[in-house]
Amino acid sequence: MSAGPFRAEPDAILARLAELRALDAPTHGGRVLSYVYDPGDAALDELAAAAIRAMQPVNGLDPTTFPSVAALERDLVGFARGLLHGDDEVVGSVTTGGTESCLLAVKTARDVWRAARPDAGAPRLVAPTTAHAAFQKAAHYLGLELDLVPVDADGRVDPEEIVDRLDDDVALVVVSAPSYPVAALDPVEPVAAACAARGIALHVDACIGGLVLPFWPGLPAWDFAVPGVMSVSADLHKYGYAPKGVSVLLQRGRDRQRAQYFATTRWPGYPVVNPTVLGSKSAGPLAAAWAIVQALGAEGFAALADDCRRATAAVRETVAGIEGLRIVGEPAGPLLAVAADETVPADRRVDPHHWADAVRASGWVLQLQPGLAQEGGVRLPPTTHLTITPVTERGLPELLPVLAAGADAVRGVPSVDAAQVLAALPPLGSAPLDSETAAGILAALGLGGGSGALPDRQAPLLALIEAVPAPVAERLLVELLGRLVEPATRVE
Repeated sequence: MSAGPFRAEPDAILARLAELRALDAPTHGGRVLSYVYDPGDAALDELAAAAIRAMQPVNGLDPTTFPSVAALERDLVGFARGLLHGDDEVVGSVTTGGTESCLLAVKTARDVWRAARPDAGAPRLVAPTTAHAAFQKAAHYLGLELDLVPVDADGRVDPEEIVDRLDDDVALVVVSAPSYPVAALDPVEPVAAACAARGIALHVDACIGGLVLPFWPGLPAWDFAVPGVMSVSADLHKYGYAPKGVSVLLQRGRDRQRAQYFATTRWPGYPVVNPTVLGSKSAGPLAAAWAIVQALGAEGFAALADDCRRATAAVRETVAGIEGLRIVGEPAGPLLAVAADETVPADRRVDPHHWADAVRASGWVLQLQPGLAQEGGVRLPPTTHLTITPVTERGLPELLPVLAAGADAVRGVPSVDAAQVLAALPPLGSAPLDSETAAGILAALGLGGGSGALPDRQAPLLALIEAVPAPVAERLLVELLGRLVEPATRVE
């Protein structure tokens, strides 16, 4: 490869990139049970990479200039609509990920609500506590009042608790299929009926489940088959196995969906018409998702869902047989949350965060989730999350013994004492933390050194998140992420 005008040899640049990638958690092979969705088929990866390369120079901003963008999007929306029982009234858009799909669902609902009530104040967004944090972001960005409905200790929401909060100021109700933290399938049908009777929009967030739950047996109706469901989000970069980021947002009704758009001719440049938050955007993930859908079809996705189902059953059986742990609730689909079993004596109990740390030491990455105190006093326990993918099935002979051995290694070890964690920190005053103070607190925890790596044991960090007020925890995490991407200090 010729260096051409480059100031460094391309081979050297790629070698450095390989060094940096070696620091990452593995994205293939199933050892990371969150964030990545591996179908276990290298040919699909190669197909996606080739599709991205073919569309690399294309700007997804303007499908009139690049009609391939419109064609690919049309096919993906049509596939998702068919899978999710939408009729010809259901239309949609491809977005850059679940967060953008959720933002746009909220933006649409807000604008439709405002158009009917031009003199009203801020509308409400009603959702269970377990709804994805993207809806908290959407309410924050778009000026809605967030009304979170408590769930029980297993993550289930009572539909009557949602119905009781419905009023004329509600622009949108959100339910999950399933929720990310505990994999609960929210009660879509009764909530949809109540929303329809009040003329309130209901959004089903199926970002994680939209491409796998259609093939999961024994579930109640949850998608456009339910009257009253006005929009559904489904991520193609999750169980659609496309590279990140690509998602689809479907809306019932063209007029409603057009409220999702932003358009202006009130500047001297080209007319701006955007169905999504982004303007210019890569068409690569769109092409990759399209190529994978063309290759697999519904039959291929069904087969991969069967792989997930068998692996999920095996993992659930193993965890259920581990003394001191319990699976939270009744998970729907290929994910689950694991908590300590409070019914066994303390010396036989397994803290889920110590367990995750022990499993990580054996080369398998589970995701730690903090406990949460809700309105009304019901506390959600600390848990560890596992996302199961098709490739997990191949790794079961190694994974299942590791899960059991990790529990054996920490059984009876008490949870991290948050008071001891706090005692090791500088005093936390009432004033907002500035950057230097926040960095000092992180340094006391052994964090924020700039390498991007968290400590081997994350249980103490999760204990701190639970122990301090949410604004403090959030400020510390902002500082941590901010420092990780700051350039190194220059030495004059």
